[in-house]
Amino acid sequence: MQQIIVGVDVGGTAIKMALITPDGELVAKTQEPTPVAQGEDGVLQKIAEMADALLAQHEYSKAQTLGIGVGVPGPIDAKNGIVMQAVNLHWRKPVPLREKLKALTGLPVAVENDANMAALGEMWQGAGQGAEDLVAITLGTGVGGGIIVHGNVVHGINGVGGEIGHITMTPGGGSICNCGKTGCLETYTSATAIIREGKLAATNGTSPALAAALAQHGELKAKDVLDAAKEGDTASLAIVEQATLYLGLALSHLAILLNPAKIVIGGGVAAAGEFLFSRVRESFARFVPFTYVVESTQIVAATLGNDAGVYGAGWLIRSQMTE
Repeated sequence: MQQIIVGVDVGGTAIKMALITPDGELVAKTQEPTPVAQGEDGVLQKIAEMADALLAQHEYSKAQTLGIGVGVPGPIDAKNGIVMQAVNLHWRKPVPLREKLKALTGLPVAVENDANMAALGEMWQGAGQGAEDLVAITLGTGVGGGIIVHGNVVHGINGVGGEIGHITMTPGGGSICNCGKTGCLETYTSATAIIREGKLAATNGTSPALAAALAQHGELKAKDVLDAAKEGDTASLAIVEQATLYLGLALSHLAILLNPAKIVIGGGVAAAGEFLFSRVRESFARFVPFTYVVESTQIVAATLGNDAGVYGAGWLIRSQMTE
């Protein structure tokens, strides 16, 4: 009897779901809008309904299903399967997700932070394959992170281990972050930060290229700034140099603390490819004092894209079944 795992990645916009074999083959996937307005019970009911439908569609029974792994954006009490808070889902108080979803589905349930799930996914089936010590970073609207040591996610005492985006890079000032502090890594290397600096360059006269892009589209994207930098636009190039300088500096700190085999970088900003990665590696090497650490730490692009979270959810169930 072939066994199957349900992997779920819950976001503020969509619920992504996949069926994954214990060997890591993605059999099927689907997604539906997240019914945020219906509260936690509405979201969990939607997950249960989606799981039932996807399993039935591909002719898997509950007896064949090892469990459901769920990634949620927010701090998690992974041991007890509780989501402490999920701002993007408007969950302001702890939600006993494992207990509630198990009651709805009759299946074992594992819960993890979505960034940690993505890190596990990249370790299992993505760019992190072969490494049990790695750091995964997502450069998107914010900067997400997951840290894996000896194959296990680092949670910390309050479940916020791996919040790399909130490392303070400039203690004396800097732009304000969504967390309320100033000078966080997120305020330098996220797509939001690159867009902010791009708009400033477009409106203060230092970048005619970005001013033209803004006038044409009515808005700027991080890709506009990165593309302009690739074309040699001086202001855009300065924005990229600043972003990669601070990212390399932050990664150097992590390398000294954790000595990972791989640092996996994903998200929309990472789509700039080697143009971005070469600068990150250069900054990283500048700040790491040990040559052998620089040489042994691979800084690579994530390969799973939007599927990283569901793969990580699959890994979580798989690992629990084999413990």
